[in-house]
Amino acid sequence: MRLQLLPSTIDPTGKVSGGQHFTCFVIDDRVAIDAGSLATSVSDAQRENIRDVLLTHAHLDHIAGLPLFIDDLFANLDEPVRVHARREVIEVLERDVFNWAVYPRFSELRNANGPVLEYREIGANDEFGVAHLKIRSVDVNHKVTSSGFVVEHDDKSIALSGDTAEMDAFWELINETEGLSALLIECAFPNDLGDLADISHHLTPDRLARELDKFRNKDCPVYVVNLKPMYREMIIAEIRSLRLSSVEILEVGRIYEF
Repeated sequence: MRLQLLPSTIDPTGKVSGGQHFTCFVIDDRVAIDAGSLATSVSDAQRENIRDVLLTHAHLDHIAGLPLFIDDLFANLDEPVRVHARREVIEVLERDVFNWAVYPRFSELRNANGPVLEYREIGANDEFGVAHLKIRSVDVNHKVTSSGFVVEHDDKSIALSGDTAEMDAFWELINETEGLSALLIECAFPNDLGDLADISHHLTPDRLARELDKFRNKDCPVYVVNLKPMYREMIIAEIRSLRLSSVEILEVGRIYEF
């Protein structure tokens, strides 16, 4: 299983930076998890192959690229882009994005080959297939309806928390997952912005450490994601100072193989 966090932020010289304003993971060049930079950062091969998009929640940094991605492909799609999401997320997309005022309602449109957008509703604790992958969903603790996922293929699996604060059901799920190859977990704010993390339901390095105490697989690699770009270096320094075993920062753009 191959995973890449697509780039989303440009530095002052015009080059891709390590900052992460948007979230979009691509697995095996075929399935996207979230769609923040989906339209702007996919390779030609990924744009050709991705027809399944799995959404953790409906915040802008996780969905911003979805309308443009479908727009780019509109005339040439020979199958719809399938958006797998909770009912509440689909409702937000239809009410606030694909509403004709912000962007066309692609769920009502067709090209010469048929529909261009299809919704696949998922439940809070479902097991389902997406392309060649098996997915298990679980509620996490964010400000809006949000899901974490365990993604499996053959004998490999990875877990993604999505955006979250402290949680329990997620740990119950991944602690019973055999053969876990990697855990991706968020850490959005530095410790001195704990009040903001509380309000917005995110983690800080200290809170991340307490959450990882709930993770029984101490040998599993842990990759930290969703560092707010304004505080990235501070968050990294605070995480490193904790000397957490098997924990590193996921590199934007790098292709990981599990």
